Amino acid sequence: MGYQLLAELVMLLHFGFLAYVALGGFMAWRWPWAVVPHAAAVLWGALNATVGIPCPLTAWEDAARRRAGELGLPRGFIDTYLTGVVYPEEHLLTAQLLVAALVVVSWTGFVLRMRRSAAV
Repeated sequence: MGYQLLAELVMLLHFGFLAYVALGGFMAWRWPWAVVPHAAAVLWGALNATVGIPCPLTAWEDAARRRAGELGLPRGFIDTYLTGVVYPEEHLLTAQLLVAALVVVSWTGFVLRMRRSAAV
């Protein structure tokens, strides 16, 4: 029971991280200091998506599921929970580009807000 609960918590943390990568830049509109950790999260997400750097959260969830007696993650986190579930497999690149567009919009808005507040 303990490892299964741990696996579920890591899975929720992973979903939270993905949401933060996609939407965390909007937090910087309210809290400008938030742009720095968001930039680090975006860099990590981009490296993971393009270079294939393994995510420790995926490894932790997989290990916890195996210790709980489950099969573990058959594929990576995104391939298990998102690709083919939330969007069709052939639209993975589209989903990645939409996340990138959200990041660009949030950072553009951040820069515009900072310029506006500096001009006041």
